[in-house]
Amino acid sequence: MVRCMKILVTGHSGFLGRNLIEALKTSGDEQHKIYTYDKSDPLDKLEEYARDCDFVYHLAAVHRPDRNEEFLKVNLELFSTLLMYLEKYHNKSPILYTSSIQAVQDTEYARSKRLAEEALKAYGRRNNSRTIIYRLTNTFGKWAKPYGHSVVATFCYQVARDQEITIHNPDTVMNFYYIDDVIASFLTHLEGDVPPQPDGYYRLEEKYQFTVTLKELAGILTGFRLQRQGLYLPDIGDRLVKRLYSTYLSYLPLEKLIVPLSAHTDSRGSFMEIFKTDTRGQFSLNITKPGIKKGDHYHNTKCERFLVISGKAKIQLRRTDSEEITEYYVTGDDPRFLEIPPGITHNLINVGDTDLYTLIWANEVFDPLNSDTYFCPVIP
Repeated sequence: MVRCMKILVTGHSGFLGRNLIEALKTSGDEQHKIYTYDKSDPLDKLEEYARDCDFVYHLAAVHRPDRNEEFLKVNLELFSTLLMYLEKYHNKSPILYTSSIQAVQDTEYARSKRLAEEALKAYGRRNNSRTIIYRLTNTFGKWAKPYGHSVVATFCYQVARDQEITIHNPDTVMNFYYIDDVIASFLTHLEGDVPPQPDGYYRLEEKYQFTVTLKELAGILTGFRLQRQGLYLPDIGDRLVKRLYSTYLSYLPLEKLIVPLSAHTDSRGSFMEIFKTDTRGQFSLNITKPGIKKGDHYHNTKCERFLVISGKAKIQLRRTDSEEITEYYVTGDDPRFLEIPPGITHNLINVGDTDLYTLIWANEVFDPLNSDTYFCPVIP
């Protein structure tokens, strides 16, 4: 178990910082004391925290500043000041620094990151301190700023607002990390020394990296919008799709989170589709008025599960080649689901005094051109 620590997080209001702090608050039985610092805070605050902390996460950085001079000012000079304060107070707290795979490139951003890496390595050698340099690839997830942190954030923001996505090079291949995987890796360093990769840098294991083209990424995200409109659930069995969908939802305006459902209503009650899947069938809600019977049909391939969530129901079943009737009484007070196999004619009767609410799962999405539903009274 990780002991309670005093942890300094720079760049706490940024994408990585917000997610890290939320994880630190729930990372164990002990509550860490978290010091937070952003580049707009006074330096005496940074000095105070550097004197007292047990661990440093240096996440403060600029990616697309208005002026190139800000790259060195924030990405190098601020970090060098932090190292100076730690050295001044002989604080050998481990330091985790977030660099980038772009550090090897020939840009002002890359240069600032590369110089900061070298400053940290020299500091570690002088003070025999544990230094941790992460060379991160593109990272996506909740709270990343659109038009700044990652193309995923930008695309999610645009799709969530029905804006058109513009792609200049659709076949560009992108590698991504998911924010929760990155944060989980960060937290392992609180428990003790974790060896780096042979080149001295830290990266996530290959299994945590997602590779996709910009065209594929845009297709997945625009598909989410269409799926929501058609009541379809995404294929969350795909690890990337699952994480992208969670991210996409986090960019929806709060007033757009609700999805209206269409009910097919008559004197007997109503029936509405709730959501559908490509591989796991369909969920629907059936509302039946008191004394009303629905059903009296069978299916050749379709099978169903009935779950009464409110009210009292009698469900009658009969094999089509038999006259023997089996009855089940189910209520919302005693939740149980009833399987309806193919070839079994069945009905649903509201035997209570209130509306009967039944959640129904079918192993296929309803197709009005091939309903696989055949009228056959349970009681001949």
